[in-house]
Amino acid sequence: MEQKLQDTEVEVRRRAVKKLKAVPLSPGWKGASLLLGAAAVIAYFTQGYLLLGSRGPGDFLLGTLLFLIAVVLATGVLAAVFHLAKRMPSRYFWLASVSFVLIFLTFIGPVPLMVLVALTITIASSAVGALVFRWRAGAYREAGLAVKTGVAGLGAALLIFVGIGGYWLLDDGRESGDAAKPYRLSVVKPADRYPVTMKNPAEQGAYPVLTLTYGSKDSYREEFNRPDSLVTEQVDGSAFVDKWSSTRTKTFGFGPERMPLNGTIWYPRGEGPFPLVIAVHGNHTATEYSDPGYAYLGELLASRGYIFVSVDENFLNTSLFDDWFAFSTPEKENPARALLLLEHLKVWDKWTKTEGNPFYGKADMSRIALIGHSRGGEAVALAAALNKLPAYPEDGNVKFNYRFGIRSVISIAGTDGQYKPAGHPTRLQDTNYLALQGAHDMDVSSFDGASQYSRTGFTGSGDYFKASVYIYGANHGQFNTVWGRKDAPGLGNKLYNTAQLMPQEEQLQAGKTLISAFLEATLNGKGEYRAVFQDLGYALNWLPDTMYIANYLDADTTIIAGFGEDFDLGSTTFPGGQVIGAYLKTWREEKVKMKFAPDLYNSALRLEWDSAEVSGVPTYTIVLPEHGPAADGDSAFVFSMADADDGKKESDSAGLTDLSVQIEDGYGNVASVPLSSGGTLLPMFESNIVKRPFAKAVPTKEPVFQNFSIGMADLRAGNPDFQPERLSKISFVFDQTSRGAVLIRDIGIRNP
Repeated sequence: MEQKLQDTEVEVRRRAVKKLKAVPLSPGWKGASLLLGAAAVIAYFTQGYLLLGSRGPGDFLLGTLLFLIAVVLATGVLAAVFHLAKRMPSRYFWLASVSFVLIFLTFIGPVPLMVLVALTITIASSAVGALVFRWRAGAYREAGLAVKTGVAGLGAALLIFVGIGGYWLLDDGRESGDAAKPYRLSVVKPADRYPVTMKNPAEQGAYPVLTLTYGSKDSYREEFNRPDSLVTEQVDGSAFVDKWSSTRTKTFGFGPERMPLNGTIWYPRGEGPFPLVIAVHGNHTATEYSDPGYAYLGELLASRGYIFVSVDENFLNTSLFDDWFAFSTPEKENPARALLLLEHLKVWDKWTKTEGNPFYGKADMSRIALIGHSRGGEAVALAAALNKLPAYPEDGNVKFNYRFGIRSVISIAGTDGQYKPAGHPTRLQDTNYLALQGAHDMDVSSFDGASQYSRTGFTGSGDYFKASVYIYGANHGQFNTVWGRKDAPGLGNKLYNTAQLMPQEEQLQAGKTLISAFLEATLNGKGEYRAVFQDLGYALNWLPDTMYIANYLDADTTIIAGFGEDFDLGSTTFPGGQVIGAYLKTWREEKVKMKFAPDLYNSALRLEWDSAEVSGVPTYTIVLPEHGPAADGDSAFVFSMADADDGKKESDSAGLTDLSVQIEDGYGNVASVPLSSGGTLLPMFESNIVKRPFAKAVPTKEPVFQNFSIGMADLRAGNPDFQPERLSKISFVFDQTSRGAVLIRDIGIRNP
């Protein structure tokens, strides 16, 4: 009897709904619909005529109707969604909305994929739950065979879908073998070209290594207040950071006006003085301390005769609890990171001058290097720039008196442009600079360090140089042993293909080799290690055998054309030069387009050609003034170039771009060599950091510049009459590859 009453009640509801559907629009709603529709159609076709009418009636009607159909279909989908939502029980709709948001925030990564994963889990979970509970309630007991078969098929399909989706989420992705790295270092830099003349800079040195900590009194971390720890004063950084929450003060025990100077020191047992290297981490969970993650550098560098310090700035990092789940994060903390580095140097300057201090006379304050990772990579560049200023650019009342001997700056996967002093980009002058970047970085996904590289210049005096190295298979976190293989927060890592990353020990090896070689060249005066950055083949036996793109420029180079000073395509950076182009498909100067945005400070020349479309040889020529840049037989013609063909596949070895570099002297003698004689122009690396089949949900390629150097002696070998002392014309002749696209910058003459 009770079952019959329930069936009757269900039938009454069904009929009521059916009757409600059959109710026509009331006269008021009908009138509203007609007039609104008419007004919209008149406005739409009037606008369409004004925009497309000049193309003729055919294009006008086709264009307006196609767009109208697209709008009708799109809004129809939205209307269907809202209609479905109205028919849902309000409790379920509320729960579904909350669940979608929670799942969306759980898988933090590329936004399109976050939406897709959250929507898929919401719909799949709802469908499986509804099916299971209806089956348990007996909803299909009396159903016919066709209905039962359909429900069973739907259930099986859902289970298969959930299984595949669950496997996709739990899987780490697909490993990349040697086949995915056709231009490994051992392939493009054969060992027989590079006689071993230097010792491996990543090998432990001869010095015994000691450790010590220092910190401000009553530090929030006991390791900096041990009985043997050195004591430092706290720093007032309130002018350098905003929105420091009261809960953050409670967690760490201080506010921005009392920031501590904490650090761990690795140092050699010996007389000294030793170069001083200070390293700083980037943004990470504030309570998962990042500074211990550079102990591998401390052990290596101290054994090789450096004082190495890993400083603690974790209290400036993200803390969801203290920042009210990111609604109240500290603002402008980037300059605070830089300020603290300079304050650490002030402490070291005092210690090395204070008798009785264990570091009295030990640190050479004229040979300082700063190393920064992630936001720390931006902070070290800013610190080096502020080091030379008399006051804080944002507030002249905050006076500076630093001017320490910061010779070198190293950015590891560094950010750029998060802070601009008084609205200007940070520029470095007469400072050695090295930028390292992983092609598979899932945090700082574009090569931001290349932007700071472009803004690092030289006055022409001194032995300064800048370099960059782009490493295939390297990610953001494996340069820090605390961060590791996971670049995204929490479960967001499950969206990424982490299986293709190089093992952490290999990434650490790459970091140690390049950082140590750079410091040997710039702090210890071992100029032979410059060769590593001019040509990575010299580090062939020390680096992991993966793909690299390296760039280099030094203060010994006179720039002929840098392409960043104006918009005149016919002028050069060197006064009096002229430019001539012929048979080029594209010839323009532009901001370099990286993965996610144009680099606003990195300008280059774009040249595209297609020999099949023209009757002559595509050529780009720089005509030098009568008194051009000085050169002799020991000089070299140098430039940086990037392959700009983003449609090229790495595996297509036949598609490598080549061209001829041609130089003419003032007597009409021409010397020419193929670009490939100075190295292989590598294609853009394709870093599919998101798991298949969604790899293209984010950009996967960006142009990365590599340096080329062609010696005047090599040119003269091809034409003994060639006189490099009087250069007249320099040409890029696109006669080796029928079509292609390149970016060029920093064309110049190096006189070592």
